[in-house]
Amino acid sequence: MHGMADVLYPPSRPQSVGEILDSAFRIFGVTLLSCLPYAALAAIISQLPSLHNGMTADSFTVASLLALWTRRVQDPLWWVVFAVSVFGSLTLTNAVTRRQYALMTGRRQATREELAIGARRFPGVLLIVVLLSLPFVGSYLSALAVLLVGPSSLLITIGLLILGSWLGVRWLCSWVIYLVTDRGVLASLSHSWFLTAGNFWRLSLICTVGLAMILVVSALAPVLGGMASLLFARGDVATAAVATTVVATLLQILIAPFYSALSLAMFGDLSVRREGIDLAQRISAPAIQ
Repeated sequence: MHGMADVLYPPSRPQSVGEILDSAFRIFGVTLLSCLPYAALAAIISQLPSLHNGMTADSFTVASLLALWTRRVQDPLWWVVFAVSVFGSLTLTNAVTRRQYALMTGRRQATREELAIGARRFPGVLLIVVLLSLPFVGSYLSALAVLLVGPSSLLITIGLLILGSWLGVRWLCSWVIYLVTDRGVLASLSHSWFLTAGNFWRLSLICTVGLAMILVVSALAPVLGGMASLLFARGDVATAAVATTVVATLLQILIAPFYSALSLAMFGDLSVRREGIDLAQRISAPAIQ
């Protein structure tokens, strides 16, 4: 494992866009089997709110979906299930990133330690996710205002989308930094801001390619779910919804490790590019306990 770590992570020099994507696929391939238990359990736990009390929409119309969500938000137990789902899935996803990083740097940790760190780092990672999501939530609400009120909110929507994209790129590495170093949330955000300076368009291209891959894989869920319902239940809506959920869960098992591998690949390249040749010594320092 030490030999693979020397080759794969961290890189010995700044990489091109193609090389970063190649590194991401290599990290993903080398660590996938080891990370599958975490990723599979995280994907299953993330579906608990949808499976609670068998709450599925009778159809995919707007009215039916709104009725479904109304029933959910009025159910106190659903909120408990939702909180457990968020905590469990994010903790396990943190453990995926920790395991990938440990395998690539030759410092494998015990499962108990990985899960403990993933749980302790849950609040900070959740805070980072919320900060990155706020502009996009605002743009979504603004877009609803455009539909309900008129085009006066269009510029606000566009502005919030641009702001969210810019902050997303500048804070791109913050959650990885927070998980694999001893920095706090603010220090991780600050360090990501430093690493990504001058690399906005390059990182945007990498993220666009990675997101396109994830969207293509995600789009397979309703297609395969619909095919399954046609084959086994003659297009029954409820069966199609269940089949789509199952397929989406299976695909999510692959998406989370790939996204984590891509983030680690970008973090490694930016660290070399911005911090110099002594990266290997710093990045191989004892990780958080």
